[in-house]
Amino acid sequence: MIVFINDRFIDEKEASIGISDLSVQRGFGIFDFFRTYRYVPLFLDDYLDRFFNSATLLSLQPRHTREELKTIIYEMIDRNQIETSGFKLILTGGYSQDGFEPGTPNFIMTQQPVEISSEEKFEKGIRIILHEYLRDVPEVKSINYLMAIYLQNRLVEQKADDVLYHQNGEVLEFPRSNVFIVTKEGAVVTPGKNVLHGITRKKVLHIAGRNYKAEERTVTLEDLKNASEVFLTSSTKRLLPVLEIDDVIVGNGKPGKITRELYTAFKQLEEEYYKHEKLPLKDA
Repeated sequence: MIVFINDRFIDEKEASIGISDLSVQRGFGIFDFFRTYRYVPLFLDDYLDRFFNSATLLSLQPRHTREELKTIIYEMIDRNQIETSGFKLILTGGYSQDGFEPGTPNFIMTQQPVEISSEEKFEKGIRIILHEYLRDVPEVKSINYLMAIYLQNRLVEQKADDVLYHQNGEVLEFPRSNVFIVTKEGAVVTPGKNVLHGITRKKVLHIAGRNYKAEERTVTLEDLKNASEVFLTSSTKRLLPVLEIDDVIVGNGKPGKITRELYTAFKQLEEEYYKHEKLPLKDA
């Protein structure tokens, strides 16, 4: 597999960065992730917007402009020839002389085959647990996943699929996904602050607003408890129904009507996007 580091393409087996980089020394850096289907990057401009915003918030200077990144992405698609894949763009804290002061960021881009959540997974839904935690600088897509990885053993022990963070009685987000609730009145609501603004979240809010009241606002644990439907959104999972929270069944224990409608509409949005995007291969 070919990867890209700073200014060149290289085989992944030969790729490396120095151990003085702050991503190694302190876990300091940002990243973003998007997927391709039929070789086309999905919602690429939205993901690049977020990548550059994360860099700005952490005062990291990207090595490449938006247009340069697009050129590199398309060339990697052409080199690796993976029809359905996940791209990861990483901007590190750079080499640090004292292990604390940021240096010039290193840029890493990888592409790997990726599995998209299936219809079967949607129908099955997921079981989740709650944990009180607020991510550092939550508006940033950081490489710091200490708490999420620390909690993996607890997920296994409790036979849960994911963990939902909350703080001071307010629902926040999953480690790698956003959360939505559907109220008994039929409103589609997602937490509006102290969360990462996911791209799938953004699209679902827009879709939901066509037929329902769609809101970004504070969601309390009580709101979560009283919700008629709960679901998560992410790049690879699209929408997944949450059917059980801390051993308590959500709704009737099956994917809800509104969740199902939004899931279908989001997949249609994807298809429309792919139809209108030009295949970025050199021989296309």
